[in-house]
Amino acid sequence: MNVKQFIKQHREDWKQLEILTVTMHKRKSAISGEDINKFHRLYQKAAQNLSYSQTYFPDEEVTHYLNAIVSKSHNLLYKSQTTSSKQISYFFKTKFISLLLEQWKFIIGAMILFTIGAVGSFLSVANDPLNIYSILPSEISQSVNPENLGSSDGAVDSSLMSASIMTNNIKVAILAFAGGVTFGILTVYLLIYNGIIVGSLAALFWHHGMSYEFWAYIVPHGMIELTAIFIAGGAGLLMGYKLFVPGNNSRLFQLKKGAKRSVQLLLGTIPLFVIAGIIEGFITPAAISLEAKYIVALLTVIGLIIYILLGRLSLKKNHAITDFDS
Repeated sequence: MNVKQFIKQHREDWKQLEILTVTMHKRKSAISGEDINKFHRLYQKAAQNLSYSQTYFPDEEVTHYLNAIVSKSHNLLYKSQTTSSKQISYFFKTKFISLLLEQWKFIIGAMILFTIGAVGSFLSVANDPLNIYSILPSEISQSVNPENLGSSDGAVDSSLMSASIMTNNIKVAILAFAGGVTFGILTVYLLIYNGIIVGSLAALFWHHGMSYEFWAYIVPHGMIELTAIFIAGGAGLLMGYKLFVPGNNSRLFQLKKGAKRSVQLLLGTIPLFVIAGIIEGFITPAAISLEAKYIVALLTVIGLIIYILLGRLSLKKNHAITDFDS
């Protein structure tokens, strides 16, 4: 192969690498995973071409050209490896919010399914408290005693009930997401059943005239925790919908496409569960007034609203920059 054939064969890949290098340098916070994979592939290929060119065309201009673009790409590659924190920041500031806004109908759908279960079980137990034994798992129904709520604040036993609910909610969130592969049927079941558990407990405490106390021990961590469950459930419903209604593509294609977005939605709930866990461990069982617990719940709601609003502003800013550049 002579130098002209060599250039003709690989010139297009080199141009694409140059364009990607410039793009990734300018827009570090808006780089897609597809672009990163393409950059790695083109960089490796250019490095191989450079090695070949140095061996067979050491004095040709193409060797100096390849050396320049490989050097630039190399610097960007290893510099980008130190900016993983920026990528994580971009995901939670922009990407995750974008997914929430795109898939909000499925998240609302998950909340509605949960509410249906909660309202139904509340009415059932409110009508007859004994129904709680046929609704709740035995380990929960037999361990819950409304009279003991708050009697040992500051000790582990004071949060046994809320801890069991949190553990159940985390399992439901993961299973609700994975349930999307069952065409969403398992997701629907889990969301309704989880609502049934919360609704029946709420009715039991209502019978004992302790609704105010009950919700004071639930909402501080529950507002964030339930939000995370609704997001995870929405991710499962999204997958299930894509399998039910594949459109012009195959169900396998829709599953792969839907799973990618759903996984990202699920990953975005991790900080929510972490925050909920911290509140569960330090605020819920704390020997503080019930009003203070409600204030914590209000602050978590305000924090979620501010987070979403700031994310929307970041999205609008990025879109404005993209429109200006184009």
